[in-house]
Amino acid sequence: MAEERASSGKALEPGAWFEIVESGSGVQLSPPFPSVAIQRPLFKPRSLFFARIGSDSATRQAPPAAKKVEHYTVFRIAGDGRCMFRALAQGLAANKGVRMSGKEEKEEADQLKMAVREALCTSEQERRQHEDALISVTVDESLKRYCQRIVRQDFWGGDSELLVLSRMLGQPITVYIPESELKQGARWGTGYIPIAEYGSEFSKSTKERKGRKPVRLLFSGSNHYDLLI
Repeated sequence: MAEERASSGKALEPGAWFEIVESGSGVQLSPPFPSVAIQRPLFKPRSLFFARIGSDSATRQAPPAAKKVEHYTVFRIAGDGRCMFRALAQGLAANKGVRMSGKEEKEEADQLKMAVREALCTSEQERRQHEDALISVTVDESLKRYCQRIVRQDFWGGDSELLVLSRMLGQPITVYIPESELKQGARWGTGYIPIAEYGSEFSKSTKERKGRKPVRLLFSGSNHYDLLI
């Protein structure tokens, strides 16, 4: 469980960390994030998003608090324990103008999960390239335990896996929550708000590569991911 901190009521300084913590009144950002209150539990401990505000890291970023609400169509993903990997697989295909069958989606999802296992559990050399993901993993469990769990069918992905896959695939990934999850003044909306970005550097074109369109994942409910298109 995340460590509780004293409430200062001040905006986060550039480079400060925030994390999702549970309390008797629901789930809050710690330190408190101005004008943002999450109304019901969104994250279990292993899916905590540790994001740097104002960080110079291009791998994972937290959008500003007053981020503009965006609108997309929700592509529903099966909730079989591999929903994050399924959503990412379907999103990668959608960016190429392809829609995968349920069988293809499942097979690709399992390949993505095993790619993460390969990166974090089997090669010391490759593991050193994913130190941020390792930090996220070992916040609440040992790497040994993580590597035992990742092969299970009921293993579900989150921050650590998105860090690895965004870098491995050279793919920008943005995670959203429904606007209705956040109380903004007295207004409840029907759009989507980005809460974390991964691999944003890959969205920019360079001499070596063309910028890629992000895959947009929707996090809602009990640790479930859908795809936004």
